[in-house]
Amino acid sequence: MAEDLPLVEMRAIEKWYGRVHALRSVNLTIRRGEIVGLLGDNGAGKSTLIKVLSGAVPYTSGEIRIKGEPVRMRSTQDAIARGIETIYQDSALVPQLSIARNLFLGREPRRGPRLFDRMDQKTMNEVASALLRRVGISKAIPPTTPVSSLSGGERQAVAIARAMHFDSDLIILDEPTNNLGVAETQGVLRFVREARDTGHSCIFIAHNIHHVFQVVDRMVVMRRGTIVADDLTPRTASIAEVEAVITGEHLAA
Repeated sequence: MAEDLPLVEMRAIEKWYGRVHALRSVNLTIRRGEIVGLLGDNGAGKSTLIKVLSGAVPYTSGEIRIKGEPVRMRSTQDAIARGIETIYQDSALVPQLSIARNLFLGREPRRGPRLFDRMDQKTMNEVASALLRRVGISKAIPPTTPVSSLSGGERQAVAIARAMHFDSDLIILDEPTNNLGVAETQGVLRFVREARDTGHSCIFIAHNIHHVFQVVDRMVVMRRGTIVADDLTPRTASIAEVEAVITGEHLAA
């Protein structure tokens, strides 16, 4: 049955940038309702792999399957249409626009007769208010508030709320806790758990392993463009052991 198939399968993915071999026969599987931590030092290939999956860059060879179906990601819109939403460190929000406009950017509900329709601002505001409460923002922030006036954690909450509202099957979070305070970081980690609890899968990319250990089900480690471990869990490995895999020290041992 289709429900028994992995949500995402990346098979033998290769990526060359000229003479640079950025991804080397990468195999990655993401199951439904699973939070996977993607770890590795700078230059390990994490960002390239995510850009391939999100349709931002083409891959040289290999295969991607979504729910068992072979697909070709030619653009980020292809990925979004397949239920993959990527939230980058800067949240990819438009600071000058309101929270509501950012939540629906490019997918605004319309009202009125065809050719004379306009954005349904009332619906957008109502949905935005409900979503902010859902992702844990307890203080009353009007949905008309410009994103530029929000804190870093609140911006991340808006980006995650957008992915959850449009029912993305897979939410990719690229360094979501960078430059956040303690309270805001805990808020983002809470949002990740909420995403899983409501049936979404997540790929969580972070340098801070302590944050990763708080939310993930499984950890995948990359080094030099390849996956060197994909079955580590917070229950079976310590932070020190995972760090040794990231740096390659476990090989020397």
